[in-house]
Amino acid sequence: MAAARRRSDKPQGQTTRGKTARNRLRRLDHLLSAYDAPLLRRRDGPWRDAVWVDLGYGAEPYTTLETADRWCRVAPHLRGLGVEIDAQRVARAEPFADHRVSFRQGGFNMPLRPSEPVRLIRAFNVLRQYSVEAVDEALAEMSVGVLPGGLLVEGTSDPPGRAWVANLYRRLELEPSSVAWRREALVFSISFRSGLDPVQLQAVLPKDLIHEMVPGTRIFAFFEHWKTALRDSRAWSDWGLRQWFGEAARRLASHGYDLDLRRRYLRRGYLIWRRPEVDDRRQATGSDNADTTLSSID
Repeated sequence: MAAARRRSDKPQGQTTRGKTARNRLRRLDHLLSAYDAPLLRRRDGPWRDAVWVDLGYGAEPYTTLETADRWCRVAPHLRGLGVEIDAQRVARAEPFADHRVSFRQGGFNMPLRPSEPVRLIRAFNVLRQYSVEAVDEALAEMSVGVLPGGLLVEGTSDPPGRAWVANLYRRLELEPSSVAWRREALVFSISFRSGLDPVQLQAVLPKDLIHEMVPGTRIFAFFEHWKTALRDSRAWSDWGLRQWFGEAARRLASHGYDLDLRRRYLRRGYLIWRRPEVDDRRQATGSDNADTTLSSID
């Protein structure tokens, strides 16, 4: 058996531009609060001390602090950890630390304490600057310390946060020494304040999909079917963008896509593609018994 690769103590990754805006990730926070509230609230066994991690929060800790405030309303005991590779950014953030959130320097090999497992990682607007191969390595690094059943949210948004696309990966334990992520969903988010055009979402696809937007790929076909569904349901726009978005989603699902068609999501501009049929080299195999049920949103 090959020896396990020794993890470096040096923060792994590159410094991001760090540009962000207040409330940029508000829609993402609300989506996750509904998608898996039990994950945020869970306190049994090792989950009692489990933290959520905001990896690469940027030059200012706005989004980390805003998320801590929102999620403490869902789970008052919840603690967050803001992680940045830039020491100066951490120094600027530390005065804002409190009982809800702390800040540390680190990278994809997160600076966790021995008694500090992770329930959720948010790595937003971070991985698009890397190669696909480097993204694979980053995901492997981030899996260390995450409890089985934990969630990794990785994606990209436009500057105001009105349009974003996110991969939702569930942490699986296949064997005692083998850990993998399964892509549980691909989430598309549109604020109706910016109109209703899927093209704006193509520009914020995650790294592993942005270069797949060419004819013949599954993600390209998905967007073509979505555009057709919107065109064929245009009459619904007379009742508003929410109604049009929902009807287009129902027509899109008729093409065989496993979409969550519940009103609570569609009326807010969230299109959730469950177990997306896109090529995924990180897709776990032999793990059909894994618990990836979305029971928390019924």
